[in-house]
Amino acid sequence: MLPPPIVRRLVLTPFLFVLTLLLVVVFPVAYAVAYVVGRERRRAARLLWFALVWGTRESAAVLECGWLWLRRRTRDDRHYDIIRRYVAGLYAAAERVLGLRLLIEGETEGDTGREPADGDRPLIVLSRHAGPGDALLLVHHLLTDYLRRPRVVMKAMLQLDPCIDIAANRMPNAWVSPGGGAVDDIGRLAAGLGPRDALVIFPEGGNFSPERRRRAIRRLARLRRVREAERATRMRNLMPPRPGGVLAALDAAPTADVVFVAHVGLDHMATPGDVWRHVPLTEPVHALWWRIPAEDVPADRAARTDWLYTQWERADAWISANKAPAAK
Repeated sequence: MLPPPIVRRLVLTPFLFVLTLLLVVVFPVAYAVAYVVGRERRRAARLLWFALVWGTRESAAVLECGWLWLRRRTRDDRHYDIIRRYVAGLYAAAERVLGLRLLIEGETEGDTGREPADGDRPLIVLSRHAGPGDALLLVHHLLTDYLRRPRVVMKAMLQLDPCIDIAANRMPNAWVSPGGGAVDDIGRLAAGLGPRDALVIFPEGGNFSPERRRRAIRRLARLRRVREAERATRMRNLMPPRPGGVLAALDAAPTADVVFVAHVGLDHMATPGDVWRHVPLTEPVHALWWRIPAEDVPADRAARTDWLYTQWERADAWISANKAPAAK
């Protein structure tokens, strides 16, 4: 069970500062040892450096949020600037230290990687969820390249992270608990979308894994949603989308364009051991974005569910064509 906000703020926030301070103090010796005794790829040194950046960036972001609280500006849009700097710092460190390279293709990007000038209308962004940090990459791209203000549907347990807990609760977002839906919250978020806002939903409901995929298909079969179960079975790289939140968002924001995001390059890192083995990254993270105007989204509820599966099948086919072959 998630502790109440007062407990999280009084316990986890000081713990973040203490942990970061400890990391700063021991870093010179720990990094030197990791660098000297590490193997050729120096994984320990790389991950230690990234941990230092993460801790210091997160602590700085929490302090900035505290400064806004002291000034009674807890609903100020400056929180987006705080998150933009925080995520951009992590992204830059991942490029320098972990070997991250991000390649994006798609109709929404053009040659410059930035949104077209006529893009001032709400967005509903429906993304695959697979691998560590994919949500941060998505938020970074929306904030920095699209200059959007993301509203994210995310797991309630992420509030154990002090920066997410404080900053995200001061901005319009929705929290999903295990066994509980957030359809009404998603509808309210979508209804308030402005022309430069983007509602981010991960329709699979969690990070992809083969076992979760099998469970999701069995669930569809139990509910006698036979056609959806059959289509989900044919998709090898994705879990079937859960249409409830997506349909609520489309109903509440009929003028919003819909952007779909598929990606490969992080999906093979499901455990800490996987991360250790693949650092530094030797292949780029490759993403496909495609944008569907609001006018082309079906109006009927059943047709929208079919349309959502069709887009998900397109994502699955692209992932199959672009993912790295399995290691032998």
